[in-house]
Amino acid sequence: MAKKKAFALRINEDMLKAIERWAADEFRSTNGQIEWMLMQSLKQAKRQPKPKNPDDVS
Repeated sequence: MAKKKAFALRINEDMLKAIERWAADEFRSTNGQIEWMLMQSLKQAKRQPKPKNPDDVS
């Protein structure tokens, strides 16, 4: 598993509430939902990070 780095995120309150509802619908934490959303955007743009370990392909 990749090392995780913490950082502060400033986000519009209404946007955060919408993400929290979506996360609850998907049985994810808010943080997990944001990570999932970012990865989906990276995949769509064909810019996802390359796995360091060949066994980490998902």
